Amino acid sequence: MNRISRKLALTVAGAALVAPLAGTSVAGASLAPTQGETSGSNVTAVSDDTVQTKATISGATVITRAKKWLTANNGKPVPYSQVSNWKDGYRQDCSGFVSMAYAYGKPGLNTVGLADSSVSTRFTSKNNLRKGDTIIDPNGTSTSRHVVLFEKWANSAKTQYWAVEQRGTYGTTYRKLSYGIGSDQYDFYRQKKLS
Repeated sequence: MNRISRKLALTVAGAALVAPLAGTSVAGASLAPTQGETSGSNVTAVSDDTVQTKATISGATVITRAKKWLTANNGKPVPYSQVSNWKDGYRQDCSGFVSMAYAYGKPGLNTVGLADSSVSTRFTSKNNLRKGDTIIDPNGTSTSRHVVLFEKWANSAKTQYWAVEQRGTYGTTYRKLSYGIGSDQYDFYRQKKLS
């Protein structure tokens, strides 16, 4: 059963977990619904390469892919949704968006999965941030967990940075943020496939 549970990928829009599999994990990452993720009833077994952690991707490519969602909706941002997948097959929540930018398997990892040590490495110094890094709150509630993509510093004091994110009400946005810089629930993570 462990091998089967590791190979499950959700196929329903916004689906992150089916009721009979509550508590199941992929490589130690909980698949419980996170921000923008709901329970569903359809799953499909897929190969281990669905997560695609071995293929590398540059930070520039991650940001370029992410910024495509700023205008992918007929010149407008892809709308945020807790229940839908976008035309490309990725969930329209924050973690589905980051999964798309990193070319992880569809419909994407959840927020907790993106922070899991099997796919990312946590670090503490903001001075180590580089293009394409993820800034994640994996410990909040299902409505507060969140992930954003770091692009570059917005000022020399390193108190704000430019980020691309998928967020409620606004959809895909590119803006200055300070998540993770002060004492909040956000931490810095480098996805292992970042080259």
